[in-house]
Amino acid sequence: MLTYILVALGLSADAFAVSVSSGICVKELKFRHALRASLVFGFFQFGMPILGWILGGTFKIYIEKFDHWIAFALLAFVGGRMLKEAFEIEEPSSCSDEEAKKKSILNWGTLVVLAVATSIDALAVGLSYSMLGELILIPALIIGSITFIVCMIGTEFGKRLGARFERWAEVFGGLVLIGIGVKILAEHIGR
Repeated sequence: MLTYILVALGLSADAFAVSVSSGICVKELKFRHALRASLVFGFFQFGMPILGWILGGTFKIYIEKFDHWIAFALLAFVGGRMLKEAFEIEEPSSCSDEEAKKKSILNWGTLVVLAVATSIDALAVGLSYSMLGELILIPALIIGSITFIVCMIGTEFGKRLGARFERWAEVFGGLVLIGIGVKILAEHIGR
C-alpha cells in the first residue's frame, strides 16, 4: 500500500506543478475552478494507468523475460525527465498575459490537454504494473484520489505562496519514481 501511495505522489507532481502555476497565473481562479481542474486531473490520472495496464496485458507474452527491465526503464525515464524539468522551471514572481493563457485551467480545452499531458507518466506506470502481473484498480484509485487532493492543495499554494514549491514537487516525484524502479529491478534480479 505504501508503494501505491508513493507512486501516486510521484505521478501527481506534474499535476501539482500545473496547479501551482495556475494558482500563480490565473487571477480569477475560484474554488469551483480549482475543484473542476482537480477532478479532471484526478480522472485522467485514474484512467491512464488502467489504459497502460490493458496495453501491457496485450504484449506481456512477448516480453515476460525482461519485463522488470522495461518497468525499471520506464520509471527511471519518467523520474529522470521529472528531475530534468524541475531544474528548468523558472521562478516568476508573476505571469505575463500570454503565460497565463497557456496555463489557464479555466478553459476546458486547455484543461484537458494539461490533464492528458500530466498523466502520460501514469500510462507508463500502468504498463509497468501489467508487466509485473500486478492488479491495477486499487493503485489507479489511489493515484486518482491523491492527484485530486494534491491539485486542490497546489492551486491554493500557487495563490498564496507562489512558485517556490513547484520545483521541489518535481524533484520529489522524480526521485520516488526512480527509487521504485530500482526496487522493482533489485527484486527481480535477486530471484
